Parts: sequence; C-alpha cells; structure tokens
Amino acid sequence: MLVLVEIQSLLPGQEKSISSTQRKCTFAEYTVVPEFTLAKIDAAAPLDKVCLLACGFSTGYGAAINTAKVKPGSTCAVFGLGGVGLSVVMGCKAAGASRIIGVDVNKEKFARAKELGATECISPRDFQKPVQEVLTEMTGYGVDYSFEVIGTADTMTAALASCNMSTGVCVVVGEAPSGSVVPMDPLLFLSGRTCKGTLIGGWKMRDSIPKLVSSYLEKKFNSDLLITHTLPIAKINEGFELLRAGKSIRTVLLY
Repeated sequence: MLVLVEIQSLLPGQEKSISSTQRKCTFAEYTVVPEFTLAKIDAAAPLDKVCLLACGFSTGYGAAINTAKVKPGSTCAVFGLGGVGLSVVMGCKAAGASRIIGVDVNKEKFARAKELGATECISPRDFQKPVQEVLTEMTGYGVDYSFEVIGTADTMTAALASCNMSTGVCVVVGEAPSGSVVPMDPLLFLSGRTCKGTLIGGWKMRDSIPKLVSSYLEKKFNSDLLITHTLPIAKINEGFELLRAGKSIRTVLLY
C-alpha cells in the first residue's frame, strides 16, 4: 500500500508537539475515519502530487481566491514564502493581481516565489525600518491585500499595518502558538482597514477537494512546483532536517 504524507512548514520544534494519536494515524497502513470526512477524487489523479491539495496548497490558494477575493490589478504582500505562502502567491496571480511582493528572511525562497508569480521579494533584514514602512513606501499607499503566513504576533501586526489605510484587507493564515496575544493599535482600523482569518482557505473540503483535483488535472494550476523533495518514509527524519534548514518547500514521503 502507498501512503502519502506531506511534511508541512512548521515552526522550529513544532513537529515535536504532534500527538501520539496523530503519529499513529498518519504513519499507519490503515486507519478508520468517519465517512463524512472522506472525499472521492478522480482515479486518474497522481496521489504523490495531489496530496498537497488536502491542506497546504488549498489553504494558501483559497486565502487569496475565497477569503480575500483578490481583485484584478491589485497589489498584494505575502509574509512568509513557505509552501502555504507560495500557494497564496499562486492564488494572487490567478486572481489577476498586478503586483505581488513576497516577504521572507530566507532569500533562497525568492527564486521559487518569482517562478510562481511574485513580482518582487524583500527581506526585512535588509532594512533599518519596519517592513510595513518599506511596503508603504514601495507602493505609495500600502498594499491592497496582505497575507500573514508565518504565525507570529509581530508579522501579524506588520501585515495589517502594511495595508492601504482606507480599503486594505489583511488575511491571517499563519497559526500562532497557543496563548499568543497580538497587540493591535486601534488606529489601524479607524480609517477602514480589515483583518480577517481563514481556515483551509475557505473551502468546504468534502465538496471542494474533488473540484481542486479536477482543476489540477486540467492544468489550471501547477502545485507540483511546491514539491522540492520526495523521500521514502524511512528517511522521514531527513525530511524534517530539510525543513528545519529551510531547504525544502514541500517534501512528500512514500510508504
């Protein structure tokens, strides 16, 4: 039996918090789940490719398409260029955004981001001022849409502050550690900014997964570009090391 596991982009040490139940279920040859959690997909779909659509890709792509409803000709900023962030980039491009600015401290991700649709990329470490000020100067007024795909209080605040003060929309995609508090200046909202969250990109998964798989087969998007490594499950630790080192976007494990 072939079991496919997609290693997600995790915060350092986060993989240690995965429960024993999750581990047993994920790496078993068989498992029992409620019928309503299953979705039937096209038998022609390659499982080692469409496994990304169950969470990472659908979350990022849907954040742009469904949650933000990015408009053609708009300007977007994506904070975090891991697998989910790059999926946001793909969603913004598909929606017709004219300018997509990727933000990440790991410059090795910039080439892949531009390949997927980013028009430019910046690292906060290259500036002496807050990155939200840099983005405001780059655009003249702030971005139309910002996406926080990292999961820290600082980047959530920066993403909101980088938005156009009148009509900007910030979508929080990243998951902050439990108990985190995000301090917000109320004035950021006073003139019209909007901040909203998204869960799995706003899809109703049982209905949407088969449609996303069909779109993949019709080549409406190429999520294969997010897969940088494919390893046997015996090398799962190598997969996590690639992840910690920032050398992988998505690693697919074959069992």
